[in-house]
Amino acid sequence: MTGIQHLQKVVVGIIIFLTICLCCVESQFPRVCTTEASFRTKSCCPLWKDKSPCGSLSGRGRCRSWITKQKIPQHDDDRLDWPRHYYDYTCECYGNYSGFDCGDCKFGYHGEKCDRKKMIIRREIRELSVVEQKRLFSYLALAKTTKSQDFVVLSTGDRHHRETYRFVDASLYDVFAWMHYYSMKPVMINSTFDPNKNYAHQGPAFPGWHRLGLLFLERQMQLMTGDEDFAIPYYDWRGEKNCSICTDELMGSNDAQGVLNPYSHFSFWKAICSGFNFPDEYCPLADAEYKMERLHRRPGTTPYAPNLPTFEDVENALKLKDFDTPPFNETSLRSFRNSLEGFLAPDGITLKRSLHNLVHIYLGGTMSQIPISGNDPIFILHHGFIDKIFDTWISRHNGSPETYPENNELGQGPDDCCTPYFPCYKNKDLIRKSTEFGYEYSPFHQKRPLGWKSLQ
Repeated sequence: MTGIQHLQKVVVGIIIFLTICLCCVESQFPRVCTTEASFRTKSCCPLWKDKSPCGSLSGRGRCRSWITKQKIPQHDDDRLDWPRHYYDYTCECYGNYSGFDCGDCKFGYHGEKCDRKKMIIRREIRELSVVEQKRLFSYLALAKTTKSQDFVVLSTGDRHHRETYRFVDASLYDVFAWMHYYSMKPVMINSTFDPNKNYAHQGPAFPGWHRLGLLFLERQMQLMTGDEDFAIPYYDWRGEKNCSICTDELMGSNDAQGVLNPYSHFSFWKAICSGFNFPDEYCPLADAEYKMERLHRRPGTTPYAPNLPTFEDVENALKLKDFDTPPFNETSLRSFRNSLEGFLAPDGITLKRSLHNLVHIYLGGTMSQIPISGNDPIFILHHGFIDKIFDTWISRHNGSPETYPENNELGQGPDDCCTPYFPCYKNKDLIRKSTEFGYEYSPFHQKRPLGWKSLQ
């Protein structure tokens, strides 16, 4: 019996929902802040081990007021103006301390005082040894079956009615998948939904939001396993004629209907928030695993994306000097962000599916259902490579927080906090070299056309 098969048998993946009074606010993320007292005081400043809010007595942070922040008028979306819509007070951490209670360290730092800097290397999944690959899959299985102790997810029957809101237990990996789903639900303004607006896509926040998502999952898996060296791998799909990692030894093969082979590592996985994708609900069946869809994948079967992007596609996108351009959405031209996201061809002038979006569509199944695509672990490998391209652009064009443009896209301004992360991470602060977050990428030397260089 393999380690993963053993985990399947001995870990009970039961999700228990919390019944919580929701008389004051609509949703929240840290478990410790989903109490009646937190809602009543509109405060998410948990006590640290020194029994002070945000570890203030130990100099870790302070309880910050958001009351002076200018309220955005005429909106009723619970995610906009994060975290003001939820709480008037949250932790602001000092120095290298981080976390919703300042009890953790900034990315790349470890130790009780967060004074030990550590750099990890994210490698291409095919660079990993067999032992390293098995470790990765066992860690993912553990993340999928282990209830998160620190976080809960929001489930609603109707976003217009607070009495339908409740917080639900979920596994660590499902929390990660839920965060992507949650940020992608249509923006609600004056009780009307705009399907073309969300907080993680179709705007300048796209690369940074997904970078932060990978950092969150990577850090939580390090804490879960006690393995500080754990690094999320990436999948370099440039120029491939098919999905070479869609094998049972790696990410899983599938039949003609898209069902994963029962002998693959992820055949038992189900997708949280699947099945009912309505704009007026948040993950209504988050605690009903038996109603969730199994992962599906159908690489190369859609006529809209018969091929994966090429080496030339990536290199041409990297030549675009402007991080983003007006109107800062899916119609932006000569925009590196829009080309990387995949609404703009790498030539910078043709609006068509490319890069990030093209890979999602090519892989099909769960990955092609973008809101729930984070449920398929191939998502993190794909976005690892998207982040590597982003990091390459930052190095080549001296990208920095000052590069992030002023814009009017909801929740995507340079000083807006990424939704739904704690503490506040400003969108502009994600445009930094990966080494500032404690990781770097290996130069994967796969077979490639003569003259092409590895992304560095």
